Amino acid sequence: MAVTALTAGLLATSAPAGIAQDDDCPNASAPPPPVDTSEVPPPGEPSPEPLEVPTDPVGGQTLGECGLVSPEGAPEPPGQVSAESWTLADLDTGEVVAAQDPHARHRPASTIKVLTALVALRDLKLDDRIEVSQEDADQEGTRVGLEPGVTYTVEQVVRGLLMQSGNDAAHALASRVGGVDAMVDRMNATARELGAKDTRTASPSGLDGPGMSTSSYDLALIFREAMREPTFADAVRSEHLVLPAGPDEPPLEVWNDNKLLYNYEGALGGKTGFTDDAQHTYIGAAEKDGRRLVAVLMRGQHQPVHQSQQATELLEYGFGIQGGVGELVTEDPDKPKTTEPPPVTNASDATPPVEETGWGAGTVGLPLGVLLLAAVAVAGTLTYRKRAASAPPRGPDDDHP
Repeated sequence: MAVTALTAGLLATSAPAGIAQDDDCPNASAPPPPVDTSEVPPPGEPSPEPLEVPTDPVGGQTLGECGLVSPEGAPEPPGQVSAESWTLADLDTGEVVAAQDPHARHRPASTIKVLTALVALRDLKLDDRIEVSQEDADQEGTRVGLEPGVTYTVEQVVRGLLMQSGNDAAHALASRVGGVDAMVDRMNATARELGAKDTRTASPSGLDGPGMSTSSYDLALIFREAMREPTFADAVRSEHLVLPAGPDEPPLEVWNDNKLLYNYEGALGGKTGFTDDAQHTYIGAAEKDGRRLVAVLMRGQHQPVHQSQQATELLEYGFGIQGGVGELVTEDPDKPKTTEPPPVTNASDATPPVEETGWGAGTVGLPLGVLLLAAVAVAGTLTYRKRAASAPPRGPDDDHP
């Protein structure tokens, strides 16, 4: 009886009163009911209302359909693609090649780390320093293995976030931005600025929380925007990373967990994800004959084949299609922002005092050539090694909360 009561309470949090669900598209406004208590709000706080559903589907009227949409004359999509919602889009033109219920609202799991990384890369400098705290290191779920007391650059932490889906990395970046709440606010503001109207996050890591939702369409749009960042594009396709460790310890080796990189020629990388409420979520991108496509799968299973294999088959299907059914509509990035990045509140922000004695104190007065040489030397210290494609990645694929 207790289980029944709990289930009823969870159902109540997923569809607040006054929000009608379309009988034909049951997830038009909110994800399916949760299966655990992860989305129950703190005592005294109401569950967030679902985001407003636009009157006109973003990207074109066809994308408002919840069944399969594909160009006239296109073959049927691969039968092994079992995700409830998916979007296949061109990363360069923004054309949506084909889709299945693209605006259905589902939980992102760790695929939301694409948005976390985008905020970090926009709000922080690559060489900003992060000293990892015990709270960062103790985060629930998948971790890179960042060590308390060890200092990393923002770039190193972002790479760990994307390659090994580190919840410790997500928390460390959030702390550097100003805290978890500040990072969540920045992520949601960025989603709004991009025009990702199905997206609201509740955590930087993708762990489920009250009001969390996105869509395969939105994730394709956000991933496309993130791929404009050179560090992001390089990180998601990198196979191997070496991070510093504590005193007298060997360097921390990180392997990319996305099997697409090792099993599909032309793979550009992507992001994996899983929680009990979200089920499997997946982003995979590849290039073929000068064309770059991204496949986003939501609420999937490793049946009948693994998610990475489903993405492979969906990408192959897309490369064989000419034409499209809509477009990824990204808001103008140059328009005035709704919010400014919060001030960072990390102890490492403090600029060390510059001794004002002697020639060339600080940077004022240094010859341009000296400054350029120094910049090259600093850049040279960031070394990321690639491994052979035949080597298996460390850890499971697609199983990251």
